[in-house]
Amino acid sequence: MKVGIVGAGFVGSTAAFAMVMTGAANEVVLVDANEALAQAQAQDIAHAVPFASATAVRAGSYAALEGAGVVVLSAGVAQKPGETRLDLLERNARVFSAIIPAVLAAAPDAVLLIATNPVDVMTQIAARISGLPRHRVIGSGTVLDTARFRALLADRLGVTPKSVHAHVVGEHGDSEVLLWSVAAVAGVPVERAAAQLGRPLTAEDRAAIDEGVRRAAYRIIAGKGHTAYGIGGGLARLVAAIAGDERMVTTCAMLNDTVVGVPEVVLSLPRVIGAGGVLDTILPDLAPEEESALRRSAEILKEAADGVERRMGWGA
Repeated sequence: MKVGIVGAGFVGSTAAFAMVMTGAANEVVLVDANEALAQAQAQDIAHAVPFASATAVRAGSYAALEGAGVVVLSAGVAQKPGETRLDLLERNARVFSAIIPAVLAAAPDAVLLIATNPVDVMTQIAARISGLPRHRVIGSGTVLDTARFRALLADRLGVTPKSVHAHVVGEHGDSEVLLWSVAAVAGVPVERAAAQLGRPLTAEDRAAIDEGVRRAAYRIIAGKGHTAYGIGGGLARLVAAIAGDERMVTTCAMLNDTVVGVPEVVLSLPRVIGAGGVLDTILPDLAPEEESALRRSAEILKEAADGVERRMGWGA
C-alpha cells in the first residue's frame, strides 16, 4: 500500500521509518511545508531500506499523494507561550482546513490517520473538514496508551506484553480510562493471573501503573522534548492492519454517534481495523466507576470540540 505522511517532523518521520522497518507500506511519500526537511527525511529513511523492507521512500508535493490508501496527518503548530488550548486548537484547525482539501484532491479514497495533538479533537475537526465517512477518519488516540498499559502490566507480571490484553479508552490525555476490570492474561482476569504467577497486584502496584501510563508523555517530553518512537510504531501498526485487511482489534479514536450518553464525540474505544479503516467498534463491559470516568472523559472532549467549532464559525 502507498502511504502519504503530511508533516515530516519527529512523529511523521519516525512513523515513516517504522513503516519501512516493519514493511507496513510498499511506498511512503513525505509532504511538508518545509520541502528541504521532507527531502532530507526521505533520503535518510531510504538509506535504511537495504536493511529492512523493499519500500520506496520519497518526498513530494500533495500531488505525489495520488493513489495513497492511507494519509497520516502529523502536521500542526506548537503552542505559544500564554496561548490557551482553544487558541492552539483554532490555529491547528486552520492548518487542517488548508491541508485536508489538498490531500483529498490527490487521494480522494484514502483513509485519514490523524496524529496531530490534541488528537481526539483534531480527529473531530478532520472529520468535519473532510466530510468523509467517519470510519475513514481515524485518530491514533489511545493506541499508544494501551501499549504502555500492557507493557507496564507485563513487566510487573513477568510475561511478554503480547500476552496481556488490556485497554485504555477515552481521551488520549489526562482523562483517559484504564480498564482494569477487563484486563486479562491468557484469558484469565489480571488479578487472578497475577496471583497464579506469584506476583499479586497491590493497590500500590495498580496506582504506579496508572501513573506510569498517564504521565509517560510528560516524563519523555521533559527528558528529550518530544515523543516519537512509541507513536511512530503505533501509526505503522495501524497502517499495516489497514493494508493487510487484518481486522485487528486495537484502541483508536473515531467520531461516535454516542458514547455513555454523550453524543457526537471522538474518543478511543477498541475498534476492528481493516481495509477501509474502522470496520466495527467493541464496547467492553465497564465497571461502574469506569463508565463514570469514560463519561467524564467524553464530556471534556465534547466541550473542547464544540468550543473550537464555535470559534471557527461551524457551530449551530
